[in-house]
Amino acid sequence: MQAVAAEFNISETCYLTRITNSTSPNTRFRLRWFTPVAEVNLCGHATLASAHTLFTTGLVNSNIIEFDTLSGILTAKKVPDVCPTNVSEVQNGGVSDRFLIELNFPTVPVTDFNSAEASLISKALNDAPLIDVKRTTTADDIFVVLQSGKSVIEMEPRFDDILKCPGRGLIVSGAAPPDSEFDFISRFFCPKYGINEDPVCGSAHCALAPYWSQKLGKLDFVAHAASPRGGIVKIHLDEQNHRVLLRGKAVMVMEGSVLV
Repeated sequence: MQAVAAEFNISETCYLTRITNSTSPNTRFRLRWFTPVAEVNLCGHATLASAHTLFTTGLVNSNIIEFDTLSGILTAKKVPDVCPTNVSEVQNGGVSDRFLIELNFPTVPVTDFNSAEASLISKALNDAPLIDVKRTTTADDIFVVLQSGKSVIEMEPRFDDILKCPGRGLIVSGAAPPDSEFDFISRFFCPKYGINEDPVCGSAHCALAPYWSQKLGKLDFVAHAASPRGGIVKIHLDEQNHRVLLRGKAVMVMEGSVLV
């Protein structure tokens, strides 16, 4: 599986295996995620892609899928898209996907970061001023807040210096402008795992949502992933159950077979 992921050389390659002996009332699959160089414990956009494929190809007839993963049982639910966009009109195999997929993920706490190493982080982010620096407690990512969402968008990372930083990768975010349709803007860099910049890192929002909830005093967000490809994530923070609900959609752009 790792060799195939290395050959594809995209941010994540995921593998699904149907579980036939589950006692759950919902269809359950085993799901694993691989970057070009390593297996990871959690990946949001690859889970979204997995659910989209299962829903739109008829492999699952229900509205809920359960995934057995290294992060426990995760669920994906088909929910109505009350504000369809152009993406909704894309036809995939004759199926008009006028729905969003809601992923139910665990929150990721952040803890204090060793301030003595903050200069390494600033240098890696092209000397961008740092407002706050934390560390996630699960994936060991460095959680960085810049002075604005505009700073996040315009910042030019130094990937050679990111490789020298502690932790796995860098989650970088900032508050969106008041007149923006978004609440916060983020990017995720992980060259140690073969991903210079993740197009949209769903799992990073498991840490971003609790943090920005405290800062903005709200539980529902629309977030912008400001990678060159870009993406939008709709988020609800379930504080009581320590869960993050991520809503998004996918588009199938190719299909084929791998001969092994």
